[in-house]
Amino acid sequence: MSIEFDARAFRRALGNFATGVTVVTAATEDGKRVGVTANSFNSVSLDPPLILWSIDKRSSSHEVFEAASHFAVNVLAANQIDISNNFARTKDDRFAGISFEDGEGGAPVFDGCSARLHCEKYQQVDGGDHWIMIGKVVRFDDYGRSPLLYHQGAYSMVLPHPQLASKESVTHPASSFEGRLAGNLYYLMTQAVRSYQCGYQPRQLATGLRTSEARMLMVLENDAQLSQGELLREVAMPQREVDEAVANLVRRGLVTESDGRVGLTPSGVEQTEQLWQIAREQQNQVFEGFEPEDIENFKRVLVAVITR
Repeated sequence: MSIEFDARAFRRALGNFATGVTVVTAATEDGKRVGVTANSFNSVSLDPPLILWSIDKRSSSHEVFEAASHFAVNVLAANQIDISNNFARTKDDRFAGISFEDGEGGAPVFDGCSARLHCEKYQQVDGGDHWIMIGKVVRFDDYGRSPLLYHQGAYSMVLPHPQLASKESVTHPASSFEGRLAGNLYYLMTQAVRSYQCGYQPRQLATGLRTSEARMLMVLENDAQLSQGELLREVAMPQREVDEAVANLVRRGLVTESDGRVGLTPSGVEQTEQLWQIAREQQNQVFEGFEPEDIENFKRVLVAVITR
């Protein structure tokens, strides 16, 4: 007796495992270049230094990876979402307008990455509907930049875990902001976001929605009917994940898709209002005790920083 396996649900479950984001590139001797966005990258061995990633057997890029002697793994930094999206799309020339240099074996490497691994092709292993590509690292560039992360279908970035903050620093936060840190706005903003998320995100996830799905519902509030292009612009998600989130939300009866436009169902409106209620309660809890004019000034500063 065979049990029906829900591939979409399985992929959604896998999305709970946070990963980094890479663009893997290669080139043939005649100069044909390919690059694909991949979060399947992982380390294999230190001696010899081996890494792996996987590519869909249906990918038109596989032919070049199979023929090339080397490939490069560009570990993207937090500010390289555009590069990730570029190499995740179907395009005739994904390198058009992209600055790069040739690495080992001619594999393109990008500036501004968190790290770059130059790999000699070591082994190709059959992995179901993917090929597992194993490379031997012959050279690497370690820049230490904050990496781009991928979790539950949405881009994310590194923040210190709230449990790393001692109880003393939470009770007496001023003691944590001494010397130059007291005047460093970036440090203060990241600490504020970390503290805010500590209370908000667990409640949002308790609704059973992935972060990407909750974000999409909140963008679709009221009677908004957005196209796929408009959704892509409003949420920090790759096109593939926009499609996946829409499919999941349609299946749950929270959104409808008609003539290329997505809107909320009555159940979706109810669920979205629950999300906004969680957001309002968290906001009220965090900002209680502040004067209304202080909050309005704070909003103006945030908007000004975002739109600079």
